[in-house]
Amino acid sequence: MSSLYTRSKEFTRNRKSQSDSPPASPSPTAKTLRVSSIFYLPMLESGGSNPTTSDSYGDRASARARREAREARLATLTSRVEEDSNRDYKKLYESALTENQKLKTKLQEAQLELADIKSKLEKVAQQKQEKTSDRSSVLEMEKRERRALERKMSEMEEEMKVLTELKSDNQRLKDENGALIRVISKLSK
Repeated sequence: MSSLYTRSKEFTRNRKSQSDSPPASPSPTAKTLRVSSIFYLPMLESGGSNPTTSDSYGDRASARARREAREARLATLTSRVEEDSNRDYKKLYESALTENQKLKTKLQEAQLELADIKSKLEKVAQQKQEKTSDRSSVLEMEKRERRALERKMSEMEEEMKVLTELKSDNQRLKDENGALIRVISKLSK
């Protein structure tokens, strides 16, 4: 009788676990448990509640054999479900692993491309800096040349002033010399 009592406990436990699962898609095991609990639970309860039933020993043995066969079927179903779920997990793992590998290769390619772009940017920045330094050196040289030319121009302007003064002095001296020559020529006559 105690074995029958434990069986009914298991059925109630199975019923509770079924209510925990989502109602939309019951598993094959849950469907089998529901069907078996509907048909066999009343037989178990009637067998456990009244020990003096008209069942013979042979009926009990056949019922026990049916129960064991049913339990074996349930065990195979649960093992199949577990295998299916394991297979699904294995497939998911493999697909995730291949996807990770693809993403890793894409990441490496992107990193290489990024390194190329960085090196190109550095080269362009260096060239630009060289151009600006070249331009600045050219501008500096032009400024120096301009200053030198301005100095030369100011020196030449001063020389021009001196030359004009010398020309005017020279003209005055020529005039004086011409006047002296006339005076001397008049005196010598």
